[in-house]
Amino acid sequence: MNNEEITPKHRDKVEALDNLSLGISIVVAIVLGVAIGMGFKSWTGYSWTLWLGVFWGIAAAVMNIYKSYKKAQKGYDELLKDPKYKYAAEHGINKIDDDD
Repeated sequence: MNNEEITPKHRDKVEALDNLSLGISIVVAIVLGVAIGMGFKSWTGYSWTLWLGVFWGIAAAVMNIYKSYKKAQKGYDELLKDPKYKYAAEHGINKIDDDD
């Protein structure tokens, strides 16, 4: 058996869909927040409850961005454990600097 790393056939597509889902989740979070705010406004009659819903939607969108950032950061940390990249990271070697 080979020691080669087996990559899934559709890995690039799955990664692209994962990145696309962040954009969709931001829009959905804000739209749901506005919808909840409109529901509260019609239920209570106070116009400030609409803005409360907008705030909740924006907060949920920011939380989605933060979770995505942490997931990407974890992936980069895993990449730094690879011996191929570990030496370059420890010694400050940058591919751009090698052209000098």
